[in-house]
Amino acid sequence: MQPGSATRVVLARVAFGCCEDDVRAAVRAAAESTTDFSWLSKGDSVFIKPALNSGIPYPRTTSPIAVGAMVELLKEKGAGRVVVGDMSGIEHVKLSLDMLDELRGSSRSLMEATGMSAAVQEANGETHFFEEAGWEAFHEETPRSGFHWDKGIMMPDILKQVDHIILMPRCSRHALTGNSLGLKAVVGYWRTDSRVECHQNARTMYEKIAEANTVETLMEKQRLVLSAADAVLATFGPDFGHPLWPDNGLIIASESVVAHDMISLAWLLENRHQMSPFWKLYVDPCIWKWSVNLGNRYIVYRLNGIKAALCSQNLPRNNARTIWHDRILNHAYRVFGGRPVVAVVAADQTVPADLKNRLTEMTTHPGD
Repeated sequence: MQPGSATRVVLARVAFGCCEDDVRAAVRAAAESTTDFSWLSKGDSVFIKPALNSGIPYPRTTSPIAVGAMVELLKEKGAGRVVVGDMSGIEHVKLSLDMLDELRGSSRSLMEATGMSAAVQEANGETHFFEEAGWEAFHEETPRSGFHWDKGIMMPDILKQVDHIILMPRCSRHALTGNSLGLKAVVGYWRTDSRVECHQNARTMYEKIAEANTVETLMEKQRLVLSAADAVLATFGPDFGHPLWPDNGLIIASESVVAHDMISLAWLLENRHQMSPFWKLYVDPCIWKWSVNLGNRYIVYRLNGIKAALCSQNLPRNNARTIWHDRILNHAYRVFGGRPVVAVVAADQTVPADLKNRLTEMTTHPGD
């Protein structure tokens, strides 16, 4: 990388036990330190993609306070429609082509349970749930880079109707994929058949996830990736596990999903270092190969039946102990044109210098 080409990742501090207004202020500070919003013209529409994998509140899903703060900020900057939407995991919602069993579950009710819907409505935003539009409300897109998908990826049509996209994941462990950060959140866009291909052809699941982030719509419209990480789901995931609330929580923001995930994963690992061996070794199935494969086959069974589950490929473990061992990130470096050099930037003086330095150290490649 040439001098001056570092990719900025902005941190804002959220103190443990602070009030909701402090969280909103930190989201605003992180967002405004990351982008000047020059891409947003008056009246533009914006789609916010949270992590609504279930109906369990933050940090098992995206922070409703953070989502509400982002809707408010976009409205202040001149946005017209601000739409928040997702389609939850197969454990809770299934969209099918079968007219006798077309839809089970409701992402709408799950978003209501998390408190996210109320936060969106209070900020004058609107909600959207991909399964409610039906099987035909998706279109096919092909990754710009990578060769691990047999078919195109089925993405929701609403993404063609909006001007901009903001991704708001969380910082979480994941029982199958090792972690659930920004890149992994792309799964929430997919129609059921794309999810089937990813899980059934599991040998290259991590590569497929990275590649799916390079479809044309996301490459052209995604402007900002911002995570509330004042709480971290440090084990198991995506729905259950051991949450940690560090004394110095963070809001993490970047224009690059890859750079964002480098810092987000470093933050997840940093918090896991503080845990007892009990939580890390005995309450975290990602470290056991048999549990990863069993769990993935169960997902395939839910998606496509017992025959597909029995024929599924084995899923390699992704139990990264440093960010340099993460399978999703390592493939993302390839498909996004190289590993970014990350510049960690504090939104203000409240971010502890030792924390900023530690995350900088964890995301500086040994060869740099």
